[in-house]
Parts: sequence; structure tokens; C-alpha cells
Amino acid sequence: MKPIEELLEQLTLQEKASLLAGSDFWNTKAIPRLGIPAVTLADGPHGLRKHKGGSDVGGLNESLPATCFPTASCTAASFDRSLLQEIGAALAKEAIAQGVQVLLGPGVNLKRHPLGGRNFEYFSEDPLLAGELAAAMITGMQNQGVGASLKHFACNNQERARLLNESIVDERSLRELYLKAFEIAVKKAQPWTVMTSYNRLNGSYASESSYLFTEILRKTWGFEGLALTDWGANNNRVAGVAAGVDLEMPYSGPRNERAILAAVENGSLSLAAVDACVRRVLQLVEKADKSTMKPSVDWTVHDQLAARAAAESAVLLKNSGVLPLDPKEKWIVLGQFAEMPRYQGSGSSRVNPINLSSPLDALRASEIDFVYAPGYGLDDSAAQTDTLEQALKLAATGRPLVIFAGQPDSYESEGFDRRGLDLPSSQNALIESAAELNPQTVVVLMSGGVLRLPWLDKVAAVLYMGLGGQAVGTAAVDLLCGKVNPSGKLAETFPFNAEDMPADANFGERWQTQYREGLFIGYRYVDAAGIPVQFPFGFGLSYTNFVYSDLHLDAETLSEGQQLSIRFKLRNAGQAAGKESVQVYISSPQSTVFKAPKTLQDFDKVYLEPGESRELQFTLDPANFAFWNTNTNSWQVEPGEYQLQIAASSQDIRLQATFEVVTESFVQVPDLSQKAPAYYQLSPDWQVPLADFEALYGSEIPEPAIANDDYSMNTTLAEVEHTLIGKLIKRYGLRVIAQMNPGDDEAAQNARAAMHEMIYDMPLRSMTMNGVPGTVVEGILYLLQGKVFKGLGALLKTLFD
Repeated sequence: MKPIEELLEQLTLQEKASLLAGSDFWNTKAIPRLGIPAVTLADGPHGLRKHKGGSDVGGLNESLPATCFPTASCTAASFDRSLLQEIGAALAKEAIAQGVQVLLGPGVNLKRHPLGGRNFEYFSEDPLLAGELAAAMITGMQNQGVGASLKHFACNNQERARLLNESIVDERSLRELYLKAFEIAVKKAQPWTVMTSYNRLNGSYASESSYLFTEILRKTWGFEGLALTDWGANNNRVAGVAAGVDLEMPYSGPRNERAILAAVENGSLSLAAVDACVRRVLQLVEKADKSTMKPSVDWTVHDQLAARAAAESAVLLKNSGVLPLDPKEKWIVLGQFAEMPRYQGSGSSRVNPINLSSPLDALRASEIDFVYAPGYGLDDSAAQTDTLEQALKLAATGRPLVIFAGQPDSYESEGFDRRGLDLPSSQNALIESAAELNPQTVVVLMSGGVLRLPWLDKVAAVLYMGLGGQAVGTAAVDLLCGKVNPSGKLAETFPFNAEDMPADANFGERWQTQYREGLFIGYRYVDAAGIPVQFPFGFGLSYTNFVYSDLHLDAETLSEGQQLSIRFKLRNAGQAAGKESVQVYISSPQSTVFKAPKTLQDFDKVYLEPGESRELQFTLDPANFAFWNTNTNSWQVEPGEYQLQIAASSQDIRLQATFEVVTESFVQVPDLSQKAPAYYQLSPDWQVPLADFEALYGSEIPEPAIANDDYSMNTTLAEVEHTLIGKLIKRYGLRVIAQMNPGDDEAAQNARAAMHEMIYDMPLRSMTMNGVPGTVVEGILYLLQGKVFKGLGALLKTLFD
């Protein structure tokens, strides 16, 4: 390819505008006359999903076979940077083999609420853990010559009305929580691309936010790569180009290209802004074009990596001594998930696995003798008496007894938020009844997020596999029989109820979601307010015991800019080799600015043989102690006494020591104790009044930008379903939904209802994401506006083109 600046001189304005959008659903625009090739992108947060051809519909069309690794919600529990880097490298190798230059992942949006529908695609409720693991995965990908796409920037924390909802977030919470994971990943790994979120943020769509993409991402963090829209996230393309969002995906027709040309000609968009975006598109093309890696995939090795990742990420939630099981005994296995496991989420990240190991497959491969009964149906039908009775007869015959359970596909997917934390009633009934007959019952859980476990006190052991990928069966059996020692730690808090979390009061709104809880999500809230939880952040048991001792700090007083060096010993005091995920927290001083009682600042995963000891070392930078000072719009290290905590979970502090920070450049911080007292007075029934949130936000909260009778590209089906056009669109959409989810069982009904809700909240502009030509969408809009001839003209043009 020619030098980029030379190409910029030779490109026509028309060609430049065309380069700022894809040529189709998965490829950038090629300019053959100048030797500019296309770049191919594909979904890939936990497995390559290269579509077989044409467009795509909600991520549901068939894709080429690939390794399905555990989802981010699962691998986050590994607390293992090196593992994530290995997975990233494996993903890249498969991408190269299938001709893909950019993988769309990883996702680092925080788990603000346990019912977030896309939580399974995201790492954690903690920004440091999410950012560090994302950086490792990106490094693994890009070391192989395949670009990553860090997503979704920013504050995509719910699926309800994600294309039109506005997130209202105060600046300090943005900087310390919701942008922090992105900042860590960008600074440490420099992803080739960063992808916008769908939603609005504090007044503007992310796809046209110069605050996000120019001021913060490029100027402040030094991002060097390309910014692209999520598929269908573009709102106003001219505003997006001005904001530094370089590439619109997918191609949505000539409308936006014409708008860019018109804006340059009338002076409302500078040619310099267009050239800046084009330059970054060409830089991406150059990176992809220079990649010299050759396709080489060992599918067996990747399957083994998927199994190891699932085993490293599984969390032992309870064990009264029944685990590990004896592989020489005859096991009783119940639950249809043993035969048909839940191993990944649904939506755009859904992988067509090249191999799939169910627990029953793994038991047979391990030559473990077992007897099996399904115990429940995946449709959660109430009429399963015979199925339950058959399973309970087996449960009463002896042990070991293992029940596989979890939330089915229809409960959890991109596009809609989860409806609850409960397992299907048929599964709870099986576990409750089996535990009464056999108190040594072991439960293995498969889910992308938090679950409520009402029978926890009645069973002997619980092993949480998350969404463990294609080798989840192999991993589960290896863990159950002790071939692998569980070492995962929860990357999110498991509350008893969703409403225990303060974000619940402002979650799932259609037009506007106010993040009134501020900094207090996950463990930052429950540990401060003293909320009882099922399991705290960072929790996980092992088949061995680890002892922490001999904590030493290199200094008791830190001057401004000085690092803190930490040493302590970790010993495996048990009889089995194992790994421990050590967590380092900082407890902040009392001050005029409110803070969480502790925040995770570093972590490491350590392997020790029985009886082995090791001295571990950590170094904390002053940035670890900083908060965002809204008075100065900068990070500020507050002087005073701090507490260092070495922990096995956020609520299991093993070692602690105090140190003092002394600084001469301290600037007065905002004192909101009078204007927003709620943030200083956390309690189990904590609620934040609007006045307190407005004081934190810094202004009155704007009225939600809701739809009206002036039809536009942001008009949704909800606003047009009373019109003839709307009725036709709705009828077509319902027909497609029914074809995707046939049947009358509860699972199919739930899936149809969820997809209908998703389509109900989709703006017209997003129809291009589902394969509808942009000219057709234009024609529909014209007809809704009463411009009949223009509408028919656009539709006819599509037919003839």
C-alpha cells in the first residue's frame, strides 16, 4: 500500500466519505484504483464468529466453526492475566485462518446491576480487574497480528432500549468506574480499535461524543487507533466524524455518505476532520495489510486451552467435605444440563463450536460409572412430574449425587435484560427434593451471572462453572473428581436479591437511566452498607488451604509520587496442590469526599505445591490512591492515613497494615456532605434523593429525550405500531421471531417476549443492522412523514438496484 499521506492527496472527497463506512456488514471499503484493500472484522469476545455470508440478524445467523472459549464473565473469575493472554492469542490464530483482521472484543463495561442482559460478555463489577484482563487479552491478540476492538465505549450497562436510552452519570463515577477499565486497557495494550456503545451519555449519543472520543480517549489517554460504531449505533454521522468516530459499521446505504459530502461543502464539517478519520481508517488498513502471520490452528490444543480456562475459572462456592468425589464410585447424575450444557450466551457473540463436551461425554471419556436422569426439561414446563419422580428415585439410592443446573438460553441474551436471579422452578424443585433425600448433594451451576440459591444450606457442595465454553463438561468432571483443584474467585458480588443493590432503583428505564448510586456498585456498596450477601466479590474455595503471613511495607510514610512496595508470604498448608488468587485492596481515609471503604488495586494468581511457601511482591503507584477531583478536573492523591489489605476476598482480609501519604500539592476537594448527605450515610435500605444526585452531577437532570410525533430515524416501533407501516413491520417482526423460537413451551414464550421487547425499542435507523437496505429505511421514514412519492421512490430504487 502507498504511504498514507500520499493516498490522502490522491483520494477524491467522494472516496474519502465512502471510506468512513463499511462496504457491507463485515468489511471496510476498498479503493482498488489506489490499491487500498478492505479489512474484515468479525465478532470474537470469546470465540470467532465469522458469518458465512451476507448480512446478519441479531447475531443469530450461522457462522463458521470455531473454538468456543468461556465467556468473559467466566474467565474473569480466573484472576489470571496470562490465561487471558493465551486465549487472546488463540482467538487471533483462528481469525488469521479465517481471513479476519479485527476481532470485536473484549468488552469491559461494568456490571452495574446483576440483571444486565449482556453481563455474560463483560468481565466484572470492578474496573481494575476488567481493565487488566482486557489488556492481557488484547496483547495476546495483537501480538499475533490481529487487531482487537475494545467495547462498548461507554456506559452500556443495560440492554433495555439500548439504542435510545440515555445514561446520566456524574463525572467522578465516570472517571473512577465506568471509564477506568477502558483507560487501563488503552494505556497498557493500545487496541487497534475502540467501539462505541449504543446509548446516549449525558446528553449525546456515544457515537457522536467528542468528549469521549477526542477529549478523553485520544487527548488524555493517548489512544492511537481507530474508533468505530457498534453495528447500528450511528445516529448523526456528520456529528460522529466531527467527534472523531472514524468508521460506521455496517454500511447503511448512501444517506450518511451524502450527508458528509454536503456538510463539507456547506462548511459545517471541516475537511480536516474528514481527513483525520480517513487517515485512521488507512492506518488500520496498513496494520492489517502488514500482518505476516500465517494461518496455523491446532484445534486440539485450543480445545485443551478452553478446558483449562473453564477449570481455572470455575468457582467452588460451597464444600462441606464431599468434594472431590471418588472417580471409582458409581455417580448419580441428574439434570438435563448434564446432557445439554449451557456453555455460552446468546446474541452477536454466539459461537458455532468446533467441538462440544457435555458432562455426560466427559464422564464416559473418564470411564466413570454413572446413572443419569434428566430431572427437568429445559422448557421449564410445570407438567414434569414423571421426570422429577424418576430422578428422585435415583437420588434416594445413594451417593455421589451430582445435579447440573442453571438458567437456560431464553433467560439470558444480548438484547434484553434478565428477568430475575432464580433458576427455573423445575430445577429448584429437583434440587430441594433431592437434598432432602440425600444431604450430600452436589450442585453444578451454569450461568452467565448472579444466581439466587434458596437451597444453599441444604446441599453439601456447589460448583459454579459460569458459561464455561465448549469444554465445560471436561472441566466440570476434572474439578468434581479432584483432577483439577478449583481456583476461581467471583468477579462480581452475589447478592441475595437484585433489589439489594442500589442501582436497582434506577435500572431498566426506557428513555433515561440515572446512575444515582454513584460510586457504590457491587462490593463498593455492600461492604460499605453492611449488606448480607450470598457470596462476596473475590470469593472462592479450594481443596487446600492457604496461609498468609509476614506482611512488610518498604515505608510507613509515602511522600508525593513515591511508590509503595509490599511483601508477604503465602503458604499452601493443605494436602493438595492448588492456586490462590491474592487480592490487594486499599482502604481510604476519612475525608471531605466520600469513598468506598476499600477498592481492589492489584491481584495475582499463585500456584503452590502442598507445604510450599513463596514470598510475593507488589508495587503500588500513587495513582492507586487517587480519586477524581471535580474541582480541578484531575486525579488527586489525598494526604492522610491509608490501610493496605491483603485478602482472599473483599470480605476476607488476611493481612493489613497502615501507611501515611504526605503531599504538599493537595487541592481542596468538593465537600458535598451538606448538599448530598445521602452519599455519606449508606445503609441497607439506602436510596438517593434526586436533589442529592443533582448536587453530585453538578446540575439539574435534563428531561428525558423521548420520541414524539415528528417521525425520524430514531422513531421506534413503539411509536409507529398504530400506523399501517408500523403494523406491517410488527407483523413481519413477529413472524421472524416465531420462526426463530418455535413451540409453546415456557422457554420459547420467554424468548419470543424478550425479542419482541427488543424490537419494540429499536429505532428505524437500526433496521440496517438486521440486513434491511438503507434506502428501504429511508423509504419507510418518508412514508411515515407523509412523503408518499419520495417513499415509494426510495423503495423502487432499492428494487431496481
